[in-house]
Amino acid sequence: MAAGGAGDREGWCGPAAGGLALLGPAPGAPSCPHGPALLFVKTSQGKEEGRRFYACSACRDRKDCNFFQWEDEKVSETRLAAREEYNRNHQPFFTHRQNVERYKNFVLLPLSKRRFCQECQQLLLPAEWEKHSDHQFLCDISTAQLKSPSRLMYPLENKKTNAQYLFADRSCQFLLDLIIDLGFRRVLSVGTPRLHEIIQSKASQEEDFKVRSLLLDIDFRYSQFYTEDEFCHYNMFNHYFFGGEAARETCRKFLYQDNGERVIMVTDPPFGGLVEALASSFKKLMAMWKEAEGGGHNSQEMPTFWIFPYFFESRILEFFPSFSMMDYQVDYDNHALYKHGKTGRRQSPVRIFTNLTPSMIVLPVEEGYRFCTICQRYVSSGNQHCEMCNSCTSKDGRQWKHCVLCKKCVKP
Repeated sequence: MAAGGAGDREGWCGPAAGGLALLGPAPGAPSCPHGPALLFVKTSQGKEEGRRFYACSACRDRKDCNFFQWEDEKVSETRLAAREEYNRNHQPFFTHRQNVERYKNFVLLPLSKRRFCQECQQLLLPAEWEKHSDHQFLCDISTAQLKSPSRLMYPLENKKTNAQYLFADRSCQFLLDLIIDLGFRRVLSVGTPRLHEIIQSKASQEEDFKVRSLLLDIDFRYSQFYTEDEFCHYNMFNHYFFGGEAARETCRKFLYQDNGERVIMVTDPPFGGLVEALASSFKKLMAMWKEAEGGGHNSQEMPTFWIFPYFFESRILEFFPSFSMMDYQVDYDNHALYKHGKTGRRQSPVRIFTNLTPSMIVLPVEEGYRFCTICQRYVSSGNQHCEMCNSCTSKDGRQWKHCVLCKKCVKP
């Protein structure tokens, strides 16, 4: 899941810029329908100005979630009760468990009675047809369509909330092949529904396919297609499991298998999201992994692929100094620009950040990547090694030139 574009760089705040600064999740924070709110403050030249306040963790546009509360505000019992009722009313109509039961009934139907309401984005049982009679729907939903829900459902397209730009087949297959070649057997898929579904599909069709996946995603529609052991409704901006302790335990058990060995987290957050909030959540997932039985991970980080635009490199390294950026360009099916084959400045800016040793990440030579023996990593064809910088310096896939005055390589 990826949202926004170059215009969303650093979204709400930067560490020393004017705007809003994230102070992080706070104990006892009030909640909106998306879970506990985050604490913010206005800043000017890196200094706090004005009162601190709580706002929704997931939505940057108040049209999507208008939650707001001053940190020092005293909220009346009446308003608290109204807020709780509002939060309840904005939860999904069916629970995850109910959706699982509905799916079991749905797959028993003959093909001619399998319908999907496009307006409600819901699998329909025959008894519900009349309620949706004036809606557009798809008929004859096949087993193949049920195993590829990201292609059946409309992508969410609000760039400021949770827009879904889904991996192109090329990038998805590359990621899966890389995961297998590196010896991983379990994938914590955080906001990567298409990777999850290709793993699930292969696992159900091929006996010798040993990789398993758990999807954590804020899009509850996926609960229609996956069991509670395959999908957790999760907000990656505040580390909130909507299913409570039962969902947390599902995640723990997944990470604890084989004493936490051979598991990797792959995450594709909204591009316009706050790096600080994402990093905080990812560190908590890593901490959950460290608690795996055996306790042999005290000095390690859970292996991770964080998929994000290259211009966030400094921000990611601020929170994860052990990460490095790979040159591989990740493509998306439903993004106008981030597609394979484009050249120059129109190439996808999305990269893989990882804490794995760079030389382990083998990139496809048939797509123009090559191995730099000096840097000990694969780089794009246009990324030439600079003797003065002693590094392959390009970030965007084009050949950069060394500037003597700047004492570094710069964009052409």
